[in-house]
Amino acid sequence: MALARVVLSNREHVVALKPLGKGLLGTTLRYPYELRDEDDYFDDIPSARVSKDMVDLAEHLLDTKASKFNPDKFKDKYESALKALVKRKAAGKTIEVPEEVAEESNVIDLMDALKQSLGRRKPIKAAKRAKKPQARGRKRKAA
Repeated sequence: MALARVVLSNREHVVALKPLGKGLLGTTLRYPYELRDEDDYFDDIPSARVSKDMVDLAEHLLDTKASKFNPDKFKDKYESALKALVKRKAAGKTIEVPEEVAEESNVIDLMDALKQSLGRRKPIKAAKRAKKPQARGRKRKAA
């Protein structure tokens, strides 16, 4: 490994260089003034005791869910959209500001899911319980 200095974004950085295949891999390093003490961030977190069963369960989950990383699954949507925009502009086409489109999400609103599972009806027992305390409260206020 070798250390070098390089200017990026109008700033000098220290870079660690190491051979990788037919080329070099450069990793930017931080100056000491850029580093912060971990106690500034993690000191407020209380120490938790975790049972051996929970550690074993966590290890099992990690082992069963582990897989090889495939970077081809990830696409830079921003860069693709920007390239398409530049091509449209270069072709002389007008650029229109698109309306905001909500992205599809797998996040579920639990309250909506619960309401749907109940068929949007309150159970009879819950409805009776809700009416009784309100009626008592009104009598007390009136007295």
